[in-house]
Amino acid sequence: MNPNQWLHMPYLDDTFPLPLDAPFTTRHAYDAGIAPHDLTLLRREGLLRSPIKGVHVAAQEPDDTAHRLACLRLVTPPDAIVVDRHAGWAQGADMLLHPNEHLHAMPIAMFLPGGRGRLRNKLADSGERTFLERDLTVVDGVRMTTPLRTALDLGRQRWPEPALTALDALHRLRGFSVPELLAEIDRFKGMRWVRTLRMVAPHTDGRSQSGGETVVRWRWLNLPVPPPEPQIEVRSRGRLAYIDVGNQDLRFGVEFQGLEWHTGEHEAEDDERFGWLGDDAGWIMEPVWSSDVYGPQARIEEIIIDGVRRGRARLAS
Repeated sequence: MNPNQWLHMPYLDDTFPLPLDAPFTTRHAYDAGIAPHDLTLLRREGLLRSPIKGVHVAAQEPDDTAHRLACLRLVTPPDAIVVDRHAGWAQGADMLLHPNEHLHAMPIAMFLPGGRGRLRNKLADSGERTFLERDLTVVDGVRMTTPLRTALDLGRQRWPEPALTALDALHRLRGFSVPELLAEIDRFKGMRWVRTLRMVAPHTDGRSQSGGETVVRWRWLNLPVPPPEPQIEVRSRGRLAYIDVGNQDLRFGVEFQGLEWHTGEHEAEDDERFGWLGDDAGWIMEPVWSSDVYGPQARIEEIIIDGVRRGRARLAS
């Protein structure tokens, strides 16, 4: 089968030998005559997505909960429990998947109840865990951990920033409150990285819209300055804006500029919004990019401290 006919199309059409409105496995593709290198080519060119390892969908299909669960049903054994990132992702927490994981699909975190051993196949990152009945839910035929139990698991990581990013993403699903999260932590006393969970859990806030915003907020929280708040609502002269992370009293805010939403045609919108926030609403705004927050050249702490000083100076003048 020659895939070149599809490379000239915006999307796959009904000449493709597999359903366009449902996911299919790698084995299904091979059985339909699609060679391994052709399957790789179609993924690389963006005509197919691989939400999870071994499962593919046409690029034009929506990435919604129903389609995600349909993907999981194809590869989840009846007695297995989907956990961690994929449990949260299947229930709508988009921030939990790694960047470009649709192109380089990773094994599904899929565990068995204690005493049942582990799954042994290339699609599963498996093991055993002990669950309470209230830890589990069934969504469209797939057993998985609830958002609360998923948060308790993903909050136990070595580093606080990815742990808090996961908690924020899961809190956005509105499946648990912060007090409910805190009340469950003692169940995991003595387990690995539970100290990280204890440290970050009180700061969980589902208003955060991205991992970058969460990291900015965490860095700000650890500085000796007035604390931040996510997604501050600002109204002035009939206009409305939301500031990613800021302090209302100082009217100083930081905007995390993700490449998807703050480049190209969105740049002019950002410039206009920043101008309005500064001139009409009286806010000091600092846009920051990934390089300002992550890596050896990060300077987010310096940006925050300088912004706080400027806010204080303006109030004193």
